[in-house]
Amino acid sequence: MEIFQYTFFQNALLGSLFTCIACGIVGSYIVVRRLVFISGGITHSSFGGLGLGFYLGINPIFSALIFSIASAFGVEWLSKKQGIREDSAIAAFWALGMALGVICIFLTPGYTPNISAYLFGNILTVTYGDLWFVGGFALLVSIFFIIYFKPILYTAFDSEFAKTQRIKVALIEHLMMVAIAICIVASIRLVGIMLLMSLMTVPQMTANLFTHRFRNMILYSIGIGIVGCFSGLFLSYYLNVPSGAAIIFVQVILFLICKALIFIGQKTIKST
Repeated sequence: MEIFQYTFFQNALLGSLFTCIACGIVGSYIVVRRLVFISGGITHSSFGGLGLGFYLGINPIFSALIFSIASAFGVEWLSKKQGIREDSAIAAFWALGMALGVICIFLTPGYTPNISAYLFGNILTVTYGDLWFVGGFALLVSIFFIIYFKPILYTAFDSEFAKTQRIKVALIEHLMMVAIAICIVASIRLVGIMLLMSLMTVPQMTANLFTHRFRNMILYSIGIGIVGCFSGLFLSYYLNVPSGAAIIFVQVILFLICKALIFIGQKTIKST
C-alpha cells in the first residue's frame, strides 16, 4: 500500500480513470462505426505532431493534437472530395506522420527527447496538466453523449436512417472525428502511440461479449477498461515494465478469460 503515497502513482491512477472514461465512450463509437483503421491512422500520424513540437520547441502534446485533427479531416477530404480510396488516404497520412516525426526528432538540436514515453507510455510522465486535459475531455464527451445520445446512436448504426430523421449526420461525424483525435492525444501519456488503439478496442470487444446495446457497451467498456488499467499499473510497478504494455497485456488477458468462460458456459448448457 505504500505505493499510494507516491504522487506519480496517484496521478497515474487518476489519469487511467479519466482515460478509461474517454476511451470507453469514444472507443465504443469507433467499434460500432468500424472506424478502427482510420483511428489507427490518426494515432500514428500524431507522431508527426510530436516530432514537430520537439523541433519547434513547443508543447508536443499540443502540436500532436493539431496534427491529429488535421490528419482526420485530411483523410476525409481526400476520400470524399478527391475520389481517393479511404484506406489509401489513411495509409498516406499514417506514413506522413511517422516520417515527419522521425525527421523532426532527428533534426531537433540538443539532447534526443524521450520518445519511448510517447511510443509505449510511462506513468512517470503523467502531470497535473495532463490530468486536467484528459479529465476535462472525459467530462465534455460524457456530457455530449448524454445530451445527444439518440442522434449519435442513429448515426453510428444507420446514417441513412438518421438523415431521414433530420439529424445533422455530417456535423455529428465531424464532431466525433475531432473527439477521436483529442481522445488519442489525451491517452498518449498512459499507453503510448504504439498500443493506444488496443485501449480503444479491446475493452469494447470484451463488453460486446456480454451486451449488444450501445449504452451498455459504453458502460461495460469503461468498467472493464478501469479494471485493466489499474491492474496493469500495479503490474508495471512491481515488474518495472512500461505501463502501456502492462495495461494492454492485462486487457487482452481479460478478454481471453471472458471469452473462454462464455465458451465453457455455452458448452455446459448444450451438454445438459
